[in-house]
Amino acid sequence: MAMDRKVKNAFMIGILCSVSYLAVYFARNILGAVTPQMVASGEFTESYIGGVSSLYFIFYAVGQLFNGVMGDKIKARYMISFGLGLAGVTNILFYYLINTPNAAMIAYGMTGFFLSMIYGPMTKVVAENTEPVYATRCSLGYTFSSFFGSPLAGVAAAFLTWQSVFGVSSMFLFVMAVLCFLCFLLFEKKGIVKYNQYQRPPKQEGGSIRVLIRHRIIKFTLISIITGVIRTSVVFWLPTYISQHLGFPAETAAMLFTVSTFVISLTTFVAIFVYEKLRRNMDLTILLMFSVAAVAFLLVFLLRQPALNLIFMVVGIMASNSSATMLWSRYCPSLRDTGMVSGATGFLDFVSYMAAAASSSLFANAVSDIGWGPLILIWMALMICGVIVALPWHRIKEKRIS
Repeated sequence: MAMDRKVKNAFMIGILCSVSYLAVYFARNILGAVTPQMVASGEFTESYIGGVSSLYFIFYAVGQLFNGVMGDKIKARYMISFGLGLAGVTNILFYYLINTPNAAMIAYGMTGFFLSMIYGPMTKVVAENTEPVYATRCSLGYTFSSFFGSPLAGVAAAFLTWQSVFGVSSMFLFVMAVLCFLCFLLFEKKGIVKYNQYQRPPKQEGGSIRVLIRHRIIKFTLISIITGVIRTSVVFWLPTYISQHLGFPAETAAMLFTVSTFVISLTTFVAIFVYEKLRRNMDLTILLMFSVAAVAFLLVFLLRQPALNLIFMVVGIMASNSSATMLWSRYCPSLRDTGMVSGATGFLDFVSYMAAAASSSLFANAVSDIGWGPLILIWMALMICGVIVALPWHRIKEKRIS
């Protein structure tokens, strides 16, 4: 009976978090999905949209660092519901302020900051209120939602004007804000969700930083940076890549983006399948996935046929995202005994999105300066860096010491 209750509680927490995170990623992917429409209208340039996306990523990254720490102190009910609601406000403001470019840019940046209030507290709630095996499955659920947000945005962009897409996204955020507040309030009253069950280690144990270093935070920081560029910036520019480099019309590009990102959303299942086949070896899974991604991006560079080119682009993104899945779904929940799940997760998301912010702006300029071909080689080089980082250096060091 006790086990059945734990399964039921984990399921309810997981469903609420997954749907909430779907709202987050639907909102944050709509700009990329409607970029071909906005550029085709002649009113916007890739450079301006690249600047908007970069500012969004910066605000989101800084927000993750700040809100991750706050998520260890403030109840998830407040952090998540207020984050969703305020993001809904600034998201719709972007549309209404679009004729004032700088104001619109700041409004969209604030959307990023408010959306950064979600992930750290959410991961902390899951890690501290479910058994480790259920925590992994719950986090897989909202990792899937993060990938599925892209095709959902693509569907909206295919059937609605870009202005309407922002309205629908804001409504989704408002609904989830109210739902999260009420559901978490109910979970707290029923004892399903409790806070501060795990505390930060006392200073005599070496302090927070040393504890996280012992948990290999440096390695996973590098993995977060590398995968952040692919899962955020590359996916953001995918509709434009399909339209410009592969030569498809804007409407077709939106539909192909939807199909591609729907396939990419299945990454979580691919990642967990490989992880299970490799006997739940997280390090080996990450190493294998980075290797596959490097080969896939090489084939994207070499193959000119549009269909094959797009297929291997999707494979490369999926392989890189599989490494990210191990980071967010296996590594972060494993930190619950440190009492710093939200703060550590926020930090890792911070470095991920700072890398995405820098790369998004660079990619926008690189397309016109060097073209898509050299840019694809840069993505391949990033995956090779991932392979190097993923090598079992800690085990090599342990053997040397012994």
